Amino acid sequence: MNKTIEVHSSVSALVNRALELILSTVETAISERGQFTIALSGGSTPKPLYEAIANQNLPWDKIHVFWGDERYVPADHPDSNELMARRAWLDRVAIPAVNIHAIPTLAANPEVDAAKYNQHLQTFFKSTSGEFPPLDVVLLGMGDDAHTASLFPHTEALKVCDRLITVGNKDDNLRITFTYPFINAARNVIFLVAGANKRPALAKIFAPVADDFIYPSRLIKPQGKLYWLLDAAAGLELKP
Repeated sequence: MNKTIEVHSSVSALVNRALELILSTVETAISERGQFTIALSGGSTPKPLYEAIANQNLPWDKIHVFWGDERYVPADHPDSNELMARRAWLDRVAIPAVNIHAIPTLAANPEVDAAKYNQHLQTFFKSTSGEFPPLDVVLLGMGDDAHTASLFPHTEALKVCDRLITVGNKDDNLRITFTYPFINAARNVIFLVAGANKRPALAKIFAPVADDFIYPSRLIKPQGKLYWLLDAAAGLELKP
């Protein structure tokens, strides 16, 4: 794992750096493999990043978009990560519909939809059960409880190591989420973290010793590059 911690002066500077990293990776991935794959995160911090990506002139037919997690709500629900990304980015560019790989949420059973998305990913990446194919970029946020994607402290999702997708749980609100081994297969993982409220969790995540099941973001140790992009408020007490 190649870990980089960067503290930026503002959320805007953080977003600009994330955009720079993504554009560089798009170029490399398409040059080497003919396509670029990215998993999106929800929350407010990545929204300006998606808006910035929408303003780029990119080979949209070679870009495939996935989601690292999704609330178990319809795609037109205000809480949907898919809806946010579509409004900020995907509906504003000429990306083919088949290149948008949204998490299904309509089976009235999250286990069924998680299995369906798991199968979809295996088919897309031509992988078999037990294999973890590498996405080019996985974008992640982090909550002040140190969760990432829908991998919450003390939940069963943290124990799932034999699948790409599982069901997450926050206060009995079910989610669908990447498993941490699937995230760790990525070529690049980019955390976007902003706000002073994140400092206590970050201190535990970067500590030499702490409990991964209390601070799930500690489980993210990709085979590729790991970027922690923090704004000044989040990174104030860190010395990269």
